[in-house]
Amino acid sequence: MLIRIGFDIELTLNPPTAMIYMLQVHPSRAGDVQGSEHITISPPLVTDHYLDAFDNHCARVRVPEGVTQVRLRNEAQVFDTGWPDPVEPGAEAHPPDRLPVETLRFLLPSRYCEVDGELLAFAWQTFGQTPRGWPLVQAICDYVHGHIRFDYQQARATRTALEGWRERTGVCRDFTHLAITLCRCMNVPARYVTGYLGDIGVPPVPYPMDFSAWFEVYLGDRWWAFDARHNRPRIGRIAIARGRDAADVPITMVFGEHSLVRFEVVTEEVTGMVAAGT
Repeated sequence: MLIRIGFDIELTLNPPTAMIYMLQVHPSRAGDVQGSEHITISPPLVTDHYLDAFDNHCARVRVPEGVTQVRLRNEAQVFDTGWPDPVEPGAEAHPPDRLPVETLRFLLPSRYCEVDGELLAFAWQTFGQTPRGWPLVQAICDYVHGHIRFDYQQARATRTALEGWRERTGVCRDFTHLAITLCRCMNVPARYVTGYLGDIGVPPVPYPMDFSAWFEVYLGDRWWAFDARHNRPRIGRIAIARGRDAADVPITMVFGEHSLVRFEVVTEEVTGMVAAGT
């Protein structure tokens, strides 16, 4: 299937300054983009592209004196198999001494995921007798899905996993941070993913379209997608960026005073069309 993606984001800011955006499809899915993405910046500004420490595609926009408003737009089509997230109940967890060393950073505490302290004790008390591997991660997703109430009105960019656990409300990033933290407490490497996830194969929800957050865990010999908010395999995940938590993958980050004046996201199946070569 083909999925149409895009966004229209506009910010006011205080120049001279710089803005970083992480809005391009992740390099691991670049081959699925039909043609290319069409990111435009209004007004046209000098932009430096680079890969960060997690191999995410990033861009720095240089905002000179006199430019107080910047608008970012994109439109593209991405090929997707149309299959739901793979499920492998037999996927095993490795003890820390057997994990690939590149996964170890996803066991450590990070800005929004407090692995040490109160949640560590809670995780072992709650999940210590759960079979290791896939059943453990699914049990964590089941718990988080039932513990947190989704509420856009309660969104807060500074909420940590511990705060989300205590407050029992939030948005997709809060579900994801808490699930990641509990997995790490149980020695399962878990990383944060931000990207596109439309209402494909499920009833549409009565919320404006937005970017989504989910997480991946390392079981067996690969990373697997899990989603504590929806808690079911979904169709059409398109990753933009991966990191330890939301602090590593900001959609936009402005160095200085700024405000968001427009935010629109599109993620939908293109009906009646077939990707070239399929």
